[in-house]
Amino acid sequence: MLTRITDNISMHDLDKEDLLREVTVKIELERIDTQEGIMVEALLDSGAIGLVMSLEFFKKQGFKLKRLDRPMYVRNVNNLLNKEGPIKHMAEVNIYYQGHRERTEIDVIGGQKWQVILGMPWLACYNPEIDWRTGEVKMMRCLEECGKPGWQKKKQEKNKKKRRRRENRKKQKKEKTMEVKKVAEDWEIWDEKEEAVKLEAEAKKLVPEKFHKWIKVFGKK
Repeated sequence: MLTRITDNISMHDLDKEDLLREVTVKIELERIDTQEGIMVEALLDSGAIGLVMSLEFFKKQGFKLKRLDRPMYVRNVNNLLNKEGPIKHMAEVNIYYQGHRERTEIDVIGGQKWQVILGMPWLACYNPEIDWRTGEVKMMRCLEECGKPGWQKKKQEKNKKKRRRRENRKKQKKEKTMEVKKVAEDWEIWDEKEEAVKLEAEAKKLVPEKFHKWIKVFGKK
C-alpha cells in the first residue's frame, strides 16, 4: 500500500533523485561589536540540541569570542564524544531571516561540515513552516517579542532559577548549621552555669554560714 503525500502524488511517484537530503536556510549573521553582517547557509537539524557554529567559520569571520563558564561535552549521533573535544566558547550574534530577528549565542566547535546549524530548541521555539518537498522555510509563527532573546532567554531564565534554588539550599544549610551551633553553645553555657551552682553548693557545706557572702571566692579553684 502506497503512502499518499498529496491527493495526486504518492511516495512511489516521487523521483528519489529529487528528494531533499537536507533543509537549509540562508540567514544573515550580524556581529554584535561591529554590526557587520554576512550571509550564510544554515542547516536545520532536529537532532542537534542547540545552535552550532564551526570553529573554522568562526575564525575566518572574526566573531567576538565569549568563553563558557565551564566546558560542555557533546556526543555525536553514534553516542561517542566529539573528537574535537568539549565546547569551550560561543559567539553572540544577531540572526536575520524573513523579517525574523533575534540576538542569540551560538556554540563554537571544530570539525563541522556546516558553518551554522540551527537545532531542535530553535525549531521548537519558532516552529517554522517547512515544505519538505521544496525545502521552503517560512517564519509563520514568530514570537511577539521577535528581536528579543527567544529560546536562549528561556534557557537562561531556567538556569537562573536553578542557581537561585542552589543558593537557597546553601543558605538554608548555613542557617541550619548556625542554629545547631547556637544550640550547642547554649548547652555549653548552661553546663558551665550548672557546674558553678554545684561548686557553690559544695563550698557552702565546707564554709561557715557567716562567710557565705564570700562564697564565690571559696568556690574558685
